Amino acid sequence: MILEFIIITIYSIALLLIFMYALAQLNLLFNYLNARKKHKSSPTFDFSKEEEIPYVTIQLPVYNELYVMDRLLNNIAEIDYPKDKLEIQVLDDSTDESFEETAKHIQELQKTGLDIQHVTRETREGFKAGALKEGLKTAKGEYIAIFDADFLPKKNWLKNTIPYFKDEEIGVVQTRWGHLNRNYSILTRVQAFALDAHFTLEQVGRNSKGHFINFNGTAGVWRKECILDAGNWEGDTLTEDLDLSYRAQLRNWKFKFLEEVETPAELPVVISAARSQQFRWNKGGAENFQKMAWRVFKSHDIPFKTKIHSFLHLLNSTMFLNILIVAILSIPMLYIKNEYEHLKMYFYVMSFFVASTIIFFICYWFTYKVIYGGGFKHFLKYSAMFFTFFSVAMGFSLHNSIAVLEGHFGKKSEFIRTPKFNISNLKESWKGNKYLTKNISPNVIFEGVLMLYFAFGMYSAFVVGDQGGDFGLFPFHLMLFLGFGFVFFSSLKSSH
Repeated sequence: MILEFIIITIYSIALLLIFMYALAQLNLLFNYLNARKKHKSSPTFDFSKEEEIPYVTIQLPVYNELYVMDRLLNNIAEIDYPKDKLEIQVLDDSTDESFEETAKHIQELQKTGLDIQHVTRETREGFKAGALKEGLKTAKGEYIAIFDADFLPKKNWLKNTIPYFKDEEIGVVQTRWGHLNRNYSILTRVQAFALDAHFTLEQVGRNSKGHFINFNGTAGVWRKECILDAGNWEGDTLTEDLDLSYRAQLRNWKFKFLEEVETPAELPVVISAARSQQFRWNKGGAENFQKMAWRVFKSHDIPFKTKIHSFLHLLNSTMFLNILIVAILSIPMLYIKNEYEHLKMYFYVMSFFVASTIIFFICYWFTYKVIYGGGFKHFLKYSAMFFTFFSVAMGFSLHNSIAVLEGHFGKKSEFIRTPKFNISNLKESWKGNKYLTKNISPNVIFEGVLMLYFAFGMYSAFVVGDQGGDFGLFPFHLMLFLGFGFVFFSSLKSSH
């Protein structure tokens, strides 16, 4: 009976934490819908007056980006901004043949009169954060725009973002990510779906009420003074962008999120690339919770509601751990429920997962409508996409939970870059990409085991109890079976 009590307690706590997170998402939805009704006017620079056009530095942190460097440099060279007030820094830590090709390309662009510099350093200390910090030492701009190698800002991007810095309290302007290869595969559609929710519901929902948001590592602009005031870039977490964002907002800098300015980028097309990206993001989130949560809570300048949202924001990635706990314990719970009649009242807690799922379904529908439009046809497409997303997200829960635990327990690891492909349609192959790892993580074997475990969960629905089965958790176990199956077989396939 003690074991049953422990299982019920842990299961209930994990479910309640997921439900709290769902309620926070619902609050962000209300904020988001209210923000869309009200259009706050912001002071902006008047670019028709030359004296109001500030000096800008564009930083391009790159590391072994053979397949996308030409595309990146050609795109950045087309940015529409006065050449005498624009500097481009290619912060190149590359160790392969892309380094020489980049150097030649930069020399050609310099001949056109573009102020573009090839910034290099002896070691890769601090990884991306170290490269950004190195570039900042010589950056001429008052404002620092940052783009990763797979981003392709539109020509008018600076003219759509820089003017907002007329408000001297604004330290960062962040734009919404677009997706060049959204429809490439199920994997890219799921990633796009999740990112769209983050860049609408979460970023707007938090920003509209003055809660902390994060610079997303790329497709945004920093006020140089803000970076320095917040303590500059630090490489002690895997998400240096989230870290500096929180330090800046703790120094009372304001962030402005521009939902209407889309910056297209490439999504990882192979699951091994998506896994490395997910691992870095989720581990970095946990590392930043350890680094920042106490600083936020002891601050006297931050409203209580902002502290709660910040706490849940920093715990975003830890939700994967709660989902994994709930998933694994749900099968023992199914047997306990049907074995002990007197415990039936405790199983009302199971309804929290259904309620949480419904809340997520409603919240994401509103963000989906913004991009694709409403109507019954779109709703049917959305419903299929939501359950595909939910299944695949749960399939990643073991991988991401390991990342989260490493982050919380302080295990350090290298910044593993996400391989880029320059692929937008199915006719193009990713298989020749030299940056892909062929090694299968031992975790993949456990994901295969979990797929079989949840197949057993579906079988259990037919045999538990003496009332002809219990199918309450069957849809949950089906999604888990499909999600872990997708991650398992996709990972095996990407290793060949």
